[in-house]
Formats: sequence, C-alpha cells, structure tokens
Amino acid sequence: QVQLVESGGGLVQAGGSLRLSCAASGSIFSFNAMGWYRQAPGKQRELVATITSGGFTNYADSVKGRFTISRDNAKNTVYLQMNSLKPEDTGVYYCNAVREWLNYWGKGTLVTVSS
Repeated sequence: QVQLVESGGGLVQAGGSLRLSCAASGSIFSFNAMGWYRQAPGKQRELVATITSGGFTNYADSVKGRFTISRDNAKNTVYLQMNSLKPEDTGVYYCNAVREWLNYWGKGTLVTVSS
C-alpha cells in the first residue's frame, strides 16, 4: 500500500516562502511521475507541478518562475519550493504519484497566504 505524507504547509505573508515535502512509503523510483496539486476553497483541484522519474519537470503557468519541484531519491521525498507567494496560492496542496495506470494521493497540507 502506497502512502504519501505531505508536510510544510502553514500561514505565510504574501511575498514569503514555504517548502512542502512529500514523503513516500516506498521507493519513488517505482513511480512514473510525482507531483503537486492544489485546491482552493470553492474551486477544483489543479495541477501545480510534476516531475518524472527521469527528472523532467512541468509547471502551471501561474507558478512558473516562483515554484520549483525537486526529488531526493535517497529520501523517497519530493519537494515543492514556493517563493514569492501570493494570496491566490492559498489552498490545500496534495502530493500525487503515478505508477502505470494508478494514481496515489496524500491527504494534503494547507497553505494560507495572507495579503
């Protein structure tokens, strides 16, 4: 059973930074890709950033240049460094992992950016 545990969320002022972590229960080598999604109040869940097993990254236009996704294979952990945070970045951030046709999700961590 795959478990993904997010951490690092919290309250931050606009312009500040946070680093989210997603720890997987097993080796992240087995995943085709991992990523971060977020869901703001009253909105649908949306993609923030993904990273493949080969290290290729993809970002939502709204976070390009501000967020960086990375992975530490030795620690089975994926990170999301978030800089220059804006109030519209507020939401619950979910870690996602894909293995073949299966999607796995963490329970989420709340990020609140005050103006």
